[in-house]
Amino acid sequence: MTTENKSIVQQALAGLIATGDVDALAQFLSDDFVHHRPGSTTSTKGEWLAAVRAALVPLVGMQVEIHQVLADGDHVVVYSRRWLPDGPEIAVVDIWRIDDGLIAEGWEIIEPTAQVAANLTWWKARSADLRAPMSLRRR
Repeated sequence: MTTENKSIVQQALAGLIATGDVDALAQFLSDDFVHHRPGSTTSTKGEWLAAVRAALVPLVGMQVEIHQVLADGDHVVVYSRRWLPDGPEIAVVDIWRIDDGLIAEGWEIIEPTAQVAANLTWWKARSADLRAPMSLRRR
């Protein structure tokens, strides 16, 4: 099942990346597909596909490099880097849940790689804080 689920996600993304045709992606989504992303206003299949269509217009020529496709049970995780035309490079982690041969849910985290240094600074400060005695930790 894991191999089949990876294949479903890879086919869905390959069609979208190669052609920019959102319908190539839509055929792999269940009717009750749910999209999750922090701050997103698109959650249903129709809303998300409309947002993808709108996003593709200014992203013509976007380069996508898929680094990892991992599967466990009904979940498939894809890590990719994308270079936007006249825009920043972004790192993207997508998590897809497969149900009955279709993508039923998707989660995504998108981060401009230029912000990695800022996030690393936060992480270092937080890590140092966690090593401090309980009485000295920030709250």
